[in-house]
Amino acid sequence: MEQRTRAADRAGGVTRRAVLLGLALLVVLVPTAFYLEIAWNRADMFVGVPSMTPVVLLFVLTAAAGLPLFRRIGLTRRELLVVYSMVLVAGPLIGATTMAWMLCGTIHYYYMSRIYVIWQSVFLPHVPTWFAPTDPGTAEAFFLGESLVPWVLWWKPLVAWGSFALGLFVCALCIISVLQRQWISNERLSFPIAQMPLEMVSEGRGRGGEGPGRLPRSWMFWAGVLVSFGITLVNALAWRWPSIPSIPLGPLPLMREQRVGPLGGIGEITLVLWPWMIAIAYLIPKELSFSAWFFWWLLVGANVAGVFAGTEPRDPSMIWDSGFPAPRFQGGGALLAIGLWGLWIARSHLVRAVRVALSRRSGEVDAEEPLSYRLALIGMVVTFAGLVYFDCLAGARAVVAIALVGGILAYYIVWARLRAETGLGFSMFPIELEFVLNTPLGSSFYRVRETVIIMSTRWAYGQGFGTIYEVCTGNALDTFKIADASGIDKRRLTKAMLAGFVVTLVLGLFVMLTGIYRYGWFGLRGLQVGWLGPQSIGDGGRIIWRQMYPTNSDVNGLIAICFGAAFALFLGVMRLRFWWWPFHPVGYMAGMCWGLNWYWMPFFVGWACKTLVVRYGGLRLYRSTVPMAIGFIVGDLLNKGVWALVGLVTLGQV
Repeated sequence: MEQRTRAADRAGGVTRRAVLLGLALLVVLVPTAFYLEIAWNRADMFVGVPSMTPVVLLFVLTAAAGLPLFRRIGLTRRELLVVYSMVLVAGPLIGATTMAWMLCGTIHYYYMSRIYVIWQSVFLPHVPTWFAPTDPGTAEAFFLGESLVPWVLWWKPLVAWGSFALGLFVCALCIISVLQRQWISNERLSFPIAQMPLEMVSEGRGRGGEGPGRLPRSWMFWAGVLVSFGITLVNALAWRWPSIPSIPLGPLPLMREQRVGPLGGIGEITLVLWPWMIAIAYLIPKELSFSAWFFWWLLVGANVAGVFAGTEPRDPSMIWDSGFPAPRFQGGGALLAIGLWGLWIARSHLVRAVRVALSRRSGEVDAEEPLSYRLALIGMVVTFAGLVYFDCLAGARAVVAIALVGGILAYYIVWARLRAETGLGFSMFPIELEFVLNTPLGSSFYRVRETVIIMSTRWAYGQGFGTIYEVCTGNALDTFKIADASGIDKRRLTKAMLAGFVVTLVLGLFVMLTGIYRYGWFGLRGLQVGWLGPQSIGDGGRIIWRQMYPTNSDVNGLIAICFGAAFALFLGVMRLRFWWWPFHPVGYMAGMCWGLNWYWMPFFVGWACKTLVVRYGGLRLYRSTVPMAIGFIVGDLLNKGVWALVGLVTLGQV
């Protein structure tokens, strides 16, 4: 036991048994996630930030390490965190809003064109033949099921989209590996989501040094776990058996949307009191949680003022509406400004990284980085060029391909940084990339095939909520923080995560396609109940709409984007110049996202609790209560894990 512990320390926690265990768990989780999340709709395995499966696995493995049966082979704290990191990064691949969307993104054009005949003449000839099988029988079997996979017809689309997905992740990983030192050590971002696994696993003491990892002994952590688990368990039982009384946590409508009069500008007022979200609001900076709910209600007030001024009443949460006050465009401008501001702050670090990459010292000065700066720079250039070539091969002009790929990666990087600073990975993107591309030039600028490419890659930049492909990049950044805080070898960890990602990608494509052809697209409950069904089928309608009703540049949208960017920069400058300034630019951006119409109350409660604790107990009391907040999150996820296990045992019946 002591020899294994010393070996784990020498390897920085990334031991052979930890990597093999992580790979084995991913192999098991791929089919498990398909059945529970997609086929039966009984659990969200990797959806959301934080996601359920990695946390539950870490909890179970850590608890098992303390049992007499497993004590002799107990994993150390670092090894447990390595396994957690591998599952965290690769797991989201096998999801309804990632791989399933990627596979159905284009084949549904051929199936639905039998109903919408106009598709056959307007854009179907412009869909690259290697995007999906064009055979009508193959498309019909995909949607109706009870068939074997025609691998001969699928191998080109699988290679194409699999390479595109891998290239996106590797390119983003190379960029993150360069920037992570700036965000972790120089700016010292808080990483609220990464705090959870670090607090969950403590280092046990053995005779020869460090022993197996163990669960924390803090009574506050366990109090938070028990309270959150108990409340969510009662509600889960009440949802399945209505005779059991529930504890209402929302969403509960407090006021219905009014169709006429000034109150029509308020929309529906909804109450939500989810413990895990209140806990996240408690962990993030006070000015951020305050700004989020403050700017949401400021938006509501502006909407009411607009109704008084004579505009048509509309729900302020309808952010896709480009009318007054155009919150999605303001949020998009704020996101753009925050990203540029982050690059400006990191300029010295980036210049140094490029100098090291081009010098003979690369590999020595950056020995503790996830990748050497030279390798990261080469990997970024090669994969970016490959992604652009993919789009050009599909028929896009080079400028459009560069804008699309660059926009996707920019969203990934900026959102990963925002997650690291604020923990808001569960929030929706303020504006989808397709609208960013259309606003300055209009949809009339793009050729039919370019519109097809933009719509067919929506799985890569979709709506956010911690459910689409961007979550893999954000999770990778969190693992680097975990490695930095626990002394894990980042370079070994990066190799382990890449191995897990490739295994999950290859196995996931096989399992997903086999399962879809067995059940049929229309037979998968997880796709029909959720929003992916109408989203994926609606992509064809978006293409038709843009061809039949082309638009020019959206002047109002550009003004709103510029205003949002300028106002976010103003808030950032004021925050730097005056320590008492209460408004955070990220809070302003969050207030412009869909979701704050639900999330405003958890943010208010988290801000109020943190304000009272810090004011009357100081930072010492706040630090001692952090384990309780993390316990709230863990307890909620453990309850979901219990019901996922129940769903697996009962084959999706409960």
